[in-house]
Amino acid sequence: MKLLASLETRDRRWLLWSIGLAVALAVVFSVLAPDDNDDNPTPSSYLTGKHGARAAYEALVNAGYPIERWERPLTELAAQSDSTAVLILAAPHRVNDEEAAAVQRIVAHGGRVFSTGIAGGYVVPEGAPDVAQKFSLAACRLAPEGLGAIASSGEVWMVPQWGWDLDRPGYRVDYTCDGQPAVVEYDYGNGHVVWWASASPLENASIARGANLDLLLNSLGPRDGHRFYWDESLNGAVPTTWSYASGPSLTLLRFGLLAMFLLIVFSFSRRSGPVRELQMPARSTPIEYLDALGALYQNTGSASTAVSVALDRFRRHGLRLCGLSSGFVPAHDLACIIRRRFPQMGPSLEADLAAAEAGAQDESLEPRAALRIVQTLQTHQQHLVAAAHAHGARSVHINATERAS
Repeated sequence: MKLLASLETRDRRWLLWSIGLAVALAVVFSVLAPDDNDDNPTPSSYLTGKHGARAAYEALVNAGYPIERWERPLTELAAQSDSTAVLILAAPHRVNDEEAAAVQRIVAHGGRVFSTGIAGGYVVPEGAPDVAQKFSLAACRLAPEGLGAIASSGEVWMVPQWGWDLDRPGYRVDYTCDGQPAVVEYDYGNGHVVWWASASPLENASIARGANLDLLLNSLGPRDGHRFYWDESLNGAVPTTWSYASGPSLTLLRFGLLAMFLLIVFSFSRRSGPVRELQMPARSTPIEYLDALGALYQNTGSASTAVSVALDRFRRHGLRLCGLSSGFVPAHDLACIIRRRFPQMGPSLEADLAAAEAGAQDESLEPRAALRIVQTLQTHQQHLVAAAHAHGARSVHINATERAS
């Protein structure tokens, strides 16, 4: 079968060349085009660019942390959380009152919440993020404060984007940058909260710098006896398989498909006639055919013919179930054969077959009488089929019993 046989030779050649060119350009652009994941500033555990957090997530998995990505609403996590839950909020994008209430319930249940950024400071209970006193685009080497586990992480580098308002005595500052808080922790209810001024230490480009990974591990707390959830529900759209195909190659593929669609439309639209023959309409519907056939029998007065056809059909079916070849058998002999094979048949079998044989030879038979005879034959045929099935089931049971014995 020729490919696209409905097209002309020239149109088919142009279409194939266009498809080949589009595929070739898509492959070239996908290989040579630069990776645009670096343009995404979201520290998502899915992203592999310099601002992504895929390396940090994989490091936790390889270190044996029982961690999973949480992509459903935080209200569901709050409903099932307890003191073993550790929630990671890496620079969430959007925060509302419902999500903040869910985070508060997680901490109130004794869980631990690690959050970063301005939105991460607002979503935690009693959060107090503030505008940074000094803005710097370069990484700052943080100065440790105190002797806590987090402050003892080591040399940490961060690009602080926000500060923290130390208006409550419960806040503990672990690291500062030029005197302003960069890492803060505090207790709330039965739980604990850790906040970073920026998510830069856990990004792919800086997770291996200094003791940034140790700072992350100490901020998350002990591994044993806890369950860790890396939240992706507050980072906008959850990446899918098609997210990795985004970029110039996907844009080129879209334009290529549009060009092929226009080429196909123009190729077919300039034809002067249809590309295939029209299907001829049916001469009549099945109901019209049955009405015409019934009118034919009524006008010719051949009710006996219908009885003869029904009797012949019953004769062939009965002989086949009795194991005999089809042929003409009188009604009396046919009744004897069936009765000998299936004695459970109704007592009126002989009389009904004789009446059907007489009706098939009576050309003056009334239509109503012919209808009754045909219906009677159909009833006997149904009983005959049921008796044959019952006989077959008994034969199978008897054979199985003999094999068992």
